Amino acid sequence: MVSSFDCPHRPRLRAPSRAGGRAAIPARARGRVRSAAVVLLVLAALTGCGAGTGGPTADTAGRTGPAAGPPGTANTAQGRSGAGAETRAPAHIPGLGPRTRAWLPERARQVLVVTGRGKDANRSEAVLYEHTGSGWEAGPVWPARNALKGWTDDHWAGDLRSPIGVYTLTDAGGLLPDPGTDMPYDRSDGFSVSGTGFQGEPLAGSFDYVVAIDYNREPGTTPLDLTRPLGGDRGGGIWLHVDHQGPTQGCVSLQKQHMRDLLRALDPDRSPVVVMGDAVSLSE
Repeated sequence: MVSSFDCPHRPRLRAPSRAGGRAAIPARARGRVRSAAVVLLVLAALTGCGAGTGGPTADTAGRTGPAAGPPGTANTAQGRSGAGAETRAPAHIPGLGPRTRAWLPERARQVLVVTGRGKDANRSEAVLYEHTGSGWEAGPVWPARNALKGWTDDHWAGDLRSPIGVYTLTDAGGLLPDPGTDMPYDRSDGFSVSGTGFQGEPLAGSFDYVVAIDYNREPGTTPLDLTRPLGGDRGGGIWLHVDHQGPTQGCVSLQKQHMRDLLRALDPDRSPVVVMGDAVSLSE
C-alpha cells in the first residue's frame, strides 16, 4: 500500500525455545473514531501493505523473529482440509509440522492458517480451522496475498517479507462500519488509504476491514496503535486486510467478502490465532 506500514504487528506465540510472554488483552470500546490530528499522525507513522505512495499502509513495521516469544508471539501452520462430509475431523491441522504445532496455544480453538506457495512467493491460501472437540474442521479455502518478497522468520522493518509464525488475533477495525464481528472493532477514518501498490494497483479500500496480527504490537488496542514493544526496527502494523490485487509490504490480504466472513466468524472466546508462512516452513 502506499505509505508503508507493515500492518500493525501483534505479539505472536512462539516456540518454547524462545522466551517472551503475552500481554494481557484489555477490553476496548467499539467504534471509536479518531480525531483528524490522530489520523494525520497515523498516516505519517504507519508503513503499509503495498508499495507506492499515499495514505497509511499496514505492512511496514520493524522486523520480526520466529513465532515464539518476544519477537512477536507467533504460531505457524499450513494447509487445508480436503475432508468430505463424512470425513472425521483430523486430530492435527494438516500441513503443520511438530515445531509449528508446538507454537499453537493450547487454548486456541480457531486457527487461521495462511500457507504461502513458496519462501519467496507473494501468493498464498488461507483456511480457518475450528476445533470441534474431537478434531479440527476446515472452512473454505480463500486465495490470499502476502509480502512482495515472500516470507521470513526474522522480520525487520522494510524487508518486504511477511513474518512466519503463530500470532494471536485480538483486535479489528476499518474504514467501514462493523460488519457484525464479536471482536473489539475500531471504526475510524484513520484507516483511509490512497496511492498505488507495487503493481500500480489502487490501494483505496484496502483497510475497509482489518484484523491486527499480534506481531510487535500491544493486544487490546486499536490496529492503528503505534506501540512497538520490540522496537520500530522490528516492524509492525502487520494486518489481515482487504486485497488490493497486488503483493503487500508485510501484511496478508483477503478478498473483501472473505474479510467480512472472517470477521463474523472470529470469536474472542475461542482464542483465535493466525498461523502464517510458506508451506515448507509450516511443515517443520
